[in-house]
Amino acid sequence: MDNVYAIIPVNQFAHAKTRLSPFLSPKEREHLLKAMLKDITNALKPVVDKIVIISKDEDVLSYARELELETIVENDNSNLNKALKQAMKWCRTKTRKVVILPSDIPLIGKTNIELLIKQSKKLDFIIVPSKGGGTNTIIMKPLAIDMKFEGFSFEKHVNEAYKKNLNPMVHDSFFMALDVNTPEDLGEIMLHGNGTETKTYLESLGITVESMHGHERLKVIR
Repeated sequence: MDNVYAIIPVNQFAHAKTRLSPFLSPKEREHLLKAMLKDITNALKPVVDKIVIISKDEDVLSYARELELETIVENDNSNLNKALKQAMKWCRTKTRKVVILPSDIPLIGKTNIELLIKQSKKLDFIIVPSKGGGTNTIIMKPLAIDMKFEGFSFEKHVNEAYKKNLNPMVHDSFFMALDVNTPEDLGEIMLHGNGTETKTYLESLGITVESMHGHERLKVIR
């Protein structure tokens, strides 16, 4: 068994990306998340054997099926870490490695994700940090470590890997570290996201970006 499955947990569309409010309306934030999911899955489909979406939201699961993705209904009284454990249990007998990643890194296609997955065949544990001390991708055997998302999860996940006698390899990638949460993040997509569904959608909203020299590096306008 040499398969690699990607696991993407997705929250409710109706509550997507609240930190982008009021810059984007609830419906616009939903469309943004759909565009980002499409970019991520388009990048992954050529290099993994299956993409699994886990969510409690039927709208999310329905959209995932439109994209021809595998779906898992998240258990009640769950949270992000429990959902990932549930998904990995489902994957455990089907795949050698899992790629765990969020639904808001639309520039992943700008990286050599294929090379990273090929490297995982020889490496125990690959981890990609996000901005602010978080984790944006882990590649490992299903259930190799306990998930520690929330807060400064990058250091927690590295420590968990060491506890399990794994040798973590850190892959530092600007494009994979960029998760979209703020208007300034949207500006980065406008600068670097040529060819993505996400940038095309933001352009349809009339969003533009200007350089600044103050506390914020980018001024995002609509």
